[in-house]
Amino acid sequence: MKFCDKLSEAMTRNQSLLSVELAPNPQIWPRHLGSWEGANANIWGLQEWLQFLIAETADLVCAYTLTLEFYRTLGASGLGLLQQSLAAIPPHIPVILDAQHSDGHTSSIFAQMIFAIWQVDAVTLNPYIGQDGVTPFLIYPDKAVFILCATGNPSTALLQEYPTRQSPFYLNLVEQVKNWGIAEQLGLEVGGSADVFARIRAIAPEHLILANDLSPEPTELEAFLKAGLTSNGDGLIISAPEEMLGHESPRNAIRLLRNDINQMRAAMTQGNPTCSVWFPNVCLLQEHPYKDLILQLYDIGCIQFGEFIQASGATFPYYIDLRTIISHPQVFEQVLNAYADILQTLTFDRIAGIPYGSLPTATGLGLRLNYPMIFPRKEVKAHGTRRLVEGQFWDGETVVLIDDVLITGKSVLEGIEKLQSVGLVVKDVVVLIDHEGDVNQKLECQGYQAHAVLKFSEIAQTLYEAGRLDSAQLDILLKTST
Repeated sequence: MKFCDKLSEAMTRNQSLLSVELAPNPQIWPRHLGSWEGANANIWGLQEWLQFLIAETADLVCAYTLTLEFYRTLGASGLGLLQQSLAAIPPHIPVILDAQHSDGHTSSIFAQMIFAIWQVDAVTLNPYIGQDGVTPFLIYPDKAVFILCATGNPSTALLQEYPTRQSPFYLNLVEQVKNWGIAEQLGLEVGGSADVFARIRAIAPEHLILANDLSPEPTELEAFLKAGLTSNGDGLIISAPEEMLGHESPRNAIRLLRNDINQMRAAMTQGNPTCSVWFPNVCLLQEHPYKDLILQLYDIGCIQFGEFIQASGATFPYYIDLRTIISHPQVFEQVLNAYADILQTLTFDRIAGIPYGSLPTATGLGLRLNYPMIFPRKEVKAHGTRRLVEGQFWDGETVVLIDDVLITGKSVLEGIEKLQSVGLVVKDVVVLIDHEGDVNQKLECQGYQAHAVLKFSEIAQTLYEAGRLDSAQLDILLKTST
């Protein structure tokens, strides 16, 4: 089950946005259990206490957070304690490993350990490992990451608000990292003032925020909720204050805090529709299967609106530029998955990509599906072999042609002509986006079947339902695609 689905179910079941930290932390060690013994602490006592916290709160939380460093300080027995804690957590409640991992060299093996072996659902990461360091965690489609973006530590203000409070570093950081992965996989870890939460929420409206250091004092808590919640009253996982966990019976304190949060949420969302699933902040009765991909393509600028002159000379109220996808590995991963879903229903011997835009996609599909790739040249060389088609192939083989956008069909037909001139057979054309119109009928009349991951009318409708377009823009776009 995907992290976002598991989290949504836990939020709904327990009517809670709270997460409880499970950590052998001396600062919250209950006094009634005796003195803390540091690295020589009684592992059995720690195990009993952590399992007690789980039993006290399992029906009051949406997630548990395990802080890795506290377990590491206890050595091998501490890591054993961590696995015992994981085993004690009910399987329907997601687990976030607060690791703040910061070493890009070990990202792949660490991701394999925590996701494949420990089976945690999400992990916190330090942004300074960069996108390359985060990517190994995002190749696990059912898991999620939280990127540390801001903290409530007063001494970090000099760094976080550099160079000016109007354009602070932490907001620039959020702008960068929010595009490292799709919203259902990539969240933000945030601490600090209500103003920090508000400014981050304004530029990252769809990303889940793991909120630390929130005050349970009603006035301050209300300010934080107003700043961090989405219009549907969701979008936050709130870490329960540490001091509540040291109580002899923490259940009452956690329950009261949960109820206070829910009352404030209800007051803030009166008159607004609610959505039981948060990721992203769109609630559709008939959700498009590639909704997240559509929103991500829009967010990274692959779909733009305005007046644009196309290669054909026609002016459209939008422009599609898919060449930047290769700079966003997680979006590219989604695109390859979508193409592969179609290709697996077709019969062919080789994959051919139309230069230049579709060559990375065709290459990725060849590697993923284990099919040889070729491509028709855009310009024929005046030297060397002067080949029309690059790659190895045999006369009579069937080729599936890959392109990015189908508008007039001109580039597709030119590619088909070159492939057929060397004895290859083309039956199917697969594209990411179909502009619609009469191009499909045009291809079909010539004996070719076009398949598209997305139709432009579907893109426009999804963006409208997600609040990216208004009704006037939607009408103009739908008229253009028909």
